[in-house]
Amino acid sequence: MTVPRPATSDDAAEIARLRSQLILSEPLDATWLTICRDQLADRLRPGGDARACVVDAPSGGLASCALGLIHAVLPAPKYPRGLAARIHAVATDPDHRRRGYARAALAGLLARLEKDGVTLYELYASEGSAPLYASLGFTSDPALMRMTRFPTSGSSA
Repeated sequence: MTVPRPATSDDAAEIARLRSQLILSEPLDATWLTICRDQLADRLRPGGDARACVVDAPSGGLASCALGLIHAVLPAPKYPRGLAARIHAVATDPDHRRRGYARAALAGLLARLEKDGVTLYELYASEGSAPLYASLGFTSDPALMRMTRFPTSGSSA
């Protein structure tokens, strides 16, 4: 049985690498990897809004990670503390797949977020990952929509 561990700021580079290589449609260049690593390292520190659970690879680095970002919402009966989390990245290195690492990392992350008082969870599920998420209690929501707006020239970023 795989037991994930809570990630620390020292894991930020590996989490950023897994996200870049396995989740994003275009891998990040070295500059953006550094920006992501540094921001994530700060956010994983005590008091930060990031939580992650990871599975170490036997040869070093990470085999798998699950990263969530906590944000505030207005409280309601289903989320009395007003805390939600977006599951930002769940990734397993191809050399370590089909061993239950993603499930273990995500289950560990969900338990950790629940301890923090999070009761509302959101994520993007690819067709291939949807069965894993459904088995952990996630359901599809046809009303969920998404938009990306890029800064226009002349606006501050």
